[in-house]
Amino acid sequence: MDTDGAVAVLTIDRPAKRNSMTHAMWAALPEVLAGPAGDPAVRVLVVTGAGASFCAGADIADLLGGPDPEDPMAALRRDNLAAQAALRDFPKPTIAMVRGHCIGGGVELATCCDLRITDPTGVFGITPAKVGIVYTPESTTALLDLVGPGMTKYLLFSGELVDAPTALRTGLVDRLVPAEDLEDDVHRLAAVLASRSALSQRATKEVVTALGAGRDAQAEAGRWYRETIAAGELAEGVAAFADRRPPRFPWRG
Repeated sequence: MDTDGAVAVLTIDRPAKRNSMTHAMWAALPEVLAGPAGDPAVRVLVVTGAGASFCAGADIADLLGGPDPEDPMAALRRDNLAAQAALRDFPKPTIAMVRGHCIGGGVELATCCDLRITDPTGVFGITPAKVGIVYTPESTTALLDLVGPGMTKYLLFSGELVDAPTALRTGLVDRLVPAEDLEDDVHRLAAVLASRSALSQRATKEVVTALGAGRDAQAEAGRWYRETIAAGELAEGVAAFADRRPPRFPWRG
């Protein structure tokens, strides 16, 4: 994990294996994320991979490594889901910066981020049908929310890879930019997000989560509205607009 001002960058660093995630890497992720999650100086998290790939998925060598022959993936599944939850629940905006392979567990990581930006080298796929794995409801829901039931079934039924334009067209990624512009584009967006109201962003994440879960989001929205008054967030935003200056939002969570 590196930090550049208000932006933390989490790099999956196993390029010789296309950044495939070992069991130990999944298990470590919640603790790794806890640092920037609790650091008020960090405003945005970028998740990326070292070298030419984002993440080629879970290391297949770990799939049958558990002690229970009736469920050898039990511990791996537990730590994979905990890692996904930690990234999905990260309290600040998150951006997946994708180049190259984004397969299986890589798609899980990317879909747990708030935004996904790729370049033309991005290749996406989910391969449980190739190895006889049942995709978890949590991972299926994240995919379903982005691409809908038809594309979800296509990806999970076939295990076929799709290119970056297809990922953009179907909603799996939010932006497709030239390879030479990827890092600059992501960091420009991260800087924009870091300049906005952290309270508004936190409220948006919680309200979107509530709506996606079918809950009444009115209570969440009302609570955050009261907080923006009490914290002086709204007052600062209005004053900055009137003074034609950048706002200095006080709320840090």
